Amino acid sequence: MSKRHASKYKIDRRLGVNIFGRSKSPVNKREYGPGQHGQRRKGKMSDFGTQLRAKQKLKGSYGDITEKQFHRIYTEASRMKGDTSANLIGLLESRLDAVVYRSKFVPTIFAARQFVNHGHVKVNGRRTNIGSFRCKVGDVIEIKEASKQLAIVLESVSLAERDVPEYLEVDHGKMTTRFARVPTLSEVPYPVQQEPNLVVEFYSR
Repeated sequence: MSKRHASKYKIDRRLGVNIFGRSKSPVNKREYGPGQHGQRRKGKMSDFGTQLRAKQKLKGSYGDITEKQFHRIYTEASRMKGDTSANLIGLLESRLDAVVYRSKFVPTIFAARQFVNHGHVKVNGRRTNIGSFRCKVGDVIEIKEASKQLAIVLESVSLAERDVPEYLEVDHGKMTTRFARVPTLSEVPYPVQQEPNLVVEFYSR
């Protein structure tokens, strides 16, 4: 289980945005930070502060993965050919827990990581229990037969609050999904605007 599982709404309050798009987020009612000083007037944010906030938003959208993990992904993205910010999004969306979440097999990215860790998912027929596992184009991800009737799966599939993105070919009848292509930023259904270019600037200082 993610160590942040019980604190997902604190991430929203800290950043001041509903990064998970959840209807119960406290940010929907209180658009200010937590604590007794949360409502104090904020001055103009510096360039560093803007870049840091962009990094926190993007990192938080994937279950607030550790800084070490996130920086490792950025480093890999920067070594790849092409635009680093686009590569960064592609690598993040290729994570197994992200694919499981985007496929609507579970309701949250936190649940996706736990679901994978508990061995409910197969990749190309082989059980894989590492949330950060990198899916490749063409990989078929499926829910283990014994797990297809779990309440969390059936409830999540029926949720109308989010759609499956086009870069995944999902069959909710068979509980399978195919990673059809690496997505662009505009294809990823983030509930809030993400600015990976500012993340690149942050790490390029």
